[in-house]
Amino acid sequence: MTAPNHDVAGQAAPEADLSGWTSEPFTAAGYTHDVYRKGEGPGVVLIPEMPGIHPGVLALGNHLVDNGFTVACPSLYGTPGAASMRPGMVPVMLRGCVAKEFAAFATNADRPVAHYLRALARDLNDKTPGKGVGVIGECWSGGFALAAAVDDSVIAPVLSQPSLPVGLTAKQRRDPGLSEAELKVVEKRAVEEGLCALGLRFSEDPLSPAARFKTLKDRLGDAFEVIEINSKKGNEHGFGAMAHSVLTLEVRERDGHPAYEARKRVVQFLKERLV
Repeated sequence: MTAPNHDVAGQAAPEADLSGWTSEPFTAAGYTHDVYRKGEGPGVVLIPEMPGIHPGVLALGNHLVDNGFTVACPSLYGTPGAASMRPGMVPVMLRGCVAKEFAAFATNADRPVAHYLRALARDLNDKTPGKGVGVIGECWSGGFALAAAVDDSVIAPVLSQPSLPVGLTAKQRRDPGLSEAELKVVEKRAVEEGLCALGLRFSEDPLSPAARFKTLKDRLGDAFEVIEINSKKGNEHGFGAMAHSVLTLEVRERDGHPAYEARKRVVQFLKERLV
C-alpha cells in the first residue's frame, strides 16, 4: 500500500497489464469472485494486495508464469489492472475494513475468505500438475496464505508482509492472522508432513508487525522461514520508513537488491515444494 517510486538508482518497480490473462468467476463458501488465470505448470494462487490486482501484482504473476507456473489470481477487491495508487483506492480499503469476509480487526479469526481460497486451491490443484499448489498472500491477504494451508492441496504458503488483523493493539499485532484451530492444523502438518511456510517483511514496517512474525516463529519453528529486509533509517538500499510491498512495489530487478533477491527465493521455494 505504498506508492510506486524510483529508487536511488532511478529504477522503478516492474509493472504489467492484463494481456494474456483469462478471467472467469469462481464460486465457493458463499462468495463469487472473478479469477484471473495464466500459464502452465504447477499451480500458484496469487492473492492480491490492497487495493487489488494492480500492475505490480500482474508483473509478479507474469514472473511466476515465466518460471513455469500456472497462476490463479482472485479479484477479491478493487478494479483489476488499475494503478495501485489512485483516487478510488480509499473506498476499496474502507470496504475491506468492514467486510465480514476479511474480519480486518478480529483476532483469533476464522475468516470466510480463507474457506473460499482453500476451495480455489483445491480447484487449481485438480487442474495442474505437480505435488500440490502454492499460495502467495500479500499485505491485506498475507495471512490468508497460511490459513489456506489448512487444506492438504496447499504445500507452499508464502506470507508477504501479512497485515491482518490491523495492528492497533498489542494483541492484534501479535495475532498470527488465522484462528487458533487453523494454526493447530498447520502446526500438525508441519510436524507430520514437513509443511513449510515462507514469510517476508521489511524490518520497520508498522503494517506488518514484527510481533506477528515472532508468534508464527514461536509456533512453527524451523517450518517458518523468515526473510526480513532492513528498512532502518540510513539503510544502504534507500528503503523508506514505510517500505511495505516486498514482492511488488519495492522490487528493483537487479542482482543484490534485497527485494529482488527475496522474489528469487520465493520462486525457488515454490519450485522446491511443487515440482
